[in-house]
Amino acid sequence: MPASQACNEIKCYMARVTNPRVQEVVETFELLDEWTERYRYLIELGGELAPLPDQERVDANKVKGCMSQVWLVGYAEGGIMHFRADSDAHIVRGLVALVLRIFDQTSAASVLETDHAKVLDELGLGKHLSPGRNNGLHSMIARIKKLAAAAIESEPTEAIDA
Repeated sequence: MPASQACNEIKCYMARVTNPRVQEVVETFELLDEWTERYRYLIELGGELAPLPDQERVDANKVKGCMSQVWLVGYAEGGIMHFRADSDAHIVRGLVALVLRIFDQTSAASVLETDHAKVLDELGLGKHLSPGRNNGLHSMIARIKKLAAAAIESEPTEAIDA
């Protein structure tokens, strides 16, 4: 097969993704030609994110590894993961909203099966975020995956602390 027809690792993975939320996010990003439009989209997503109540803005819910403050709460109900999160920075709040679009209201198994590094590469985020924001984004996703793993090991309707 010629190199031009070869399936690179990321494209092959994206063709096999079963989480429709991943496909929606990728398709939306593909519609936005310039990175200034993509940043604007992230800020808009962040503006749509419901703020966390003050009682959930506690150290136990803080995502470690983020330069900005990020709080993340997650639990499983009926086999489906539910997440709420917030940040004190506009772009980071948009990244939080983007991550929630991918993982909120999906099964814990789907959360764990999603190769987030390949999805982020497909979106081009690694190339366009500062190292600090990129590390924070990976920290958010690691926390989500930890919550999903805990959900698989516990009763499906229990709140999960990670």
